[in-house]
Amino acid sequence: MEEIREILARNNFYFKKKFGQNFLTDPNLLGAIVRDAGVDEKTTVLEIGAGAGALTRALSAAAGKVLAYEIDTSLRPVLAQTLAGCENVEVAFGDFLRADLRAIEAELGHYRVVANLPYYVTTPVMMRFLEEASCCDGVTVMVQEEVADRFTAQAGTPEYGAVTAAIALRGEARIVRRVPRTMFTPRPNVDSAVVRIDFEQDRIPVRSVGAYRAVVRCAFSGRRKTLENNLMNTFRLSREQAKEMLSEAGIADMARGETLTPAQFARLADVLTEHRCTDGQ
Repeated sequence: MEEIREILARNNFYFKKKFGQNFLTDPNLLGAIVRDAGVDEKTTVLEIGAGAGALTRALSAAAGKVLAYEIDTSLRPVLAQTLAGCENVEVAFGDFLRADLRAIEAELGHYRVVANLPYYVTTPVMMRFLEEASCCDGVTVMVQEEVADRFTAQAGTPEYGAVTAAIALRGEARIVRRVPRTMFTPRPNVDSAVVRIDFEQDRIPVRSVGAYRAVVRCAFSGRRKTLENNLMNTFRLSREQAKEMLSEAGIADMARGETLTPAQFARLADVLTEHRCTDGQ
């Protein structure tokens, strides 16, 4: 296939900072990412941010079907050339964050997400799959290296945060590949990493997913505050009530939210649910 750079140049394409466009073109790396994601001929793939279509083409060669979203309509003629002959690929031009995920899932059935995510939409895209998706079997995404470290962090570390706990409820995140900035066009100011998350049903048992999310938001609403104080502020509890909830969950009353494991968040959420403290959250 003709070089991606040549196709971009011939179509007078210019990179747009507002879309966070940093493209991958190395075929060996692209093939490795497809393998990292566990894609085979039985896999339906949803790609967010097709870009110039290099990863899309690599996915097409391995997957059964690929639906690729791309927000930049000026890439339409580029993708028409880079994806020529890829009969199992459909490109949807539009903002994925505004798309109807239920309708997408009704069309695709079970699928896996594979994407070189623009940095500016990494968290909202991830949270959409974590909180809304019902047919997604897993996510393999290229993200900024420090974000990858946050996705895979352990409780009690500076990188551990609300998104870490949100991911843990659905699956275990692991870094499967680190990618230097030199592999991108144009070159970004940071290195990247590929994170894979395989979703598991009821990975961490919890009575109410909504309560779990509310507790996680509460825990990280003030990192310098004790969890006891955050519980009081978020759920309008007295100090005595907050201490009681923590005690029932087996958590020290002076603990800070960032020291709790996802399993401890689930236990605390169950206690608050039992006492109806999360109603309306």
